[in-house]
Amino acid sequence: MLEIAGIGAAEERVYRHLVEVRGAGVDEIVQRLHIQEREAASLLSSLHDKGLVGRLPGDGGMRYVPVPPDVALQPLLSRGQEALEWARRGVEQLAEEYRAGGRRHDAGQLVEVITGAGAIRQQLRQLAYGARSDLRWFCKADPVALRAQDNDEEFELLAQGIRYEAIYERDCLEQPGMVDNVAQGIRAGEVARATSALPVRMVIVDGSVAVCPLMPGSTTGARGEPTAAIIRSSTLLDALVALFDIQWAAGTPLHVTEAGELADFADGMGPGGSLADDERYLLSLVVAGVTDKAIATQLRVSHRTVQRRITALMQRAGATTRTQLVWQAARRDWLP
Repeated sequence: MLEIAGIGAAEERVYRHLVEVRGAGVDEIVQRLHIQEREAASLLSSLHDKGLVGRLPGDGGMRYVPVPPDVALQPLLSRGQEALEWARRGVEQLAEEYRAGGRRHDAGQLVEVITGAGAIRQQLRQLAYGARSDLRWFCKADPVALRAQDNDEEFELLAQGIRYEAIYERDCLEQPGMVDNVAQGIRAGEVARATSALPVRMVIVDGSVAVCPLMPGSTTGARGEPTAAIIRSSTLLDALVALFDIQWAAGTPLHVTEAGELADFADGMGPGGSLADDERYLLSLVVAGVTDKAIATQLRVSHRTVQRRITALMQRAGATTRTQLVWQAARRDWLP
């Protein structure tokens, strides 16, 4: 039981006896535990060196008394925990060196291909439950292996503090039940955006591994089982992360209303939502890089009014920065 603290089984037996009787000499240990005198003396000496027993000289010889377990064992346990932590770090370092060596000698370590909806679904769930910080999803229509409504682990991981970022394309949101499903995710803590179309379906876990379907398969089996690639740390993974960042910046944030329903998202994914002429003119000045002060002078309004009108345009476009406002304005044909 105490081996984790560096105490052997025989030492523990002697220490437990001393705790029970509150102290004993070598002769008593020999008699009660049925061991040789030399062994008893050696065990008591070892326990003394480890700080588990004290020595009290007496008329009948040296007497050994136990140090209270909480006082004696806590330092040993702390050292044991430190040793375990060092060992854990060593294992992680060796594992990373092993993977790095494998990547240098075997490109197959970088991209692993898995086949079958069941295998893909199992891999997705395994990676999700292994996430330490975040998952980032490209959600297209007609999922290959894992439907959004079957993604039960999302709510467990959100409750544990894992960040979920998801970009939904229009066709995906228009599928039956998806709007309610997305609203449920946002209420649980998911951060979601919408776009007109996505180039690929994928998930990125902790920025260190991605899963990307290669062949969608077919319900009739004509094209065989679906396949997906597991992509680990590489320039290919870096490119996928950069692709997500670009799509994320261009996407329209999705929100839920006070009633808990998904707010209207249609205007954020394409042309529409026409502006008044004065709004178009203001937006053209923003796109041109004219400062707010210069805009105020040109429009003969206050600086605060300019800022308020730009903020209103950002809210209308679902943008949080002026860069996003310009992007959304171009996509919605707002620019003159």
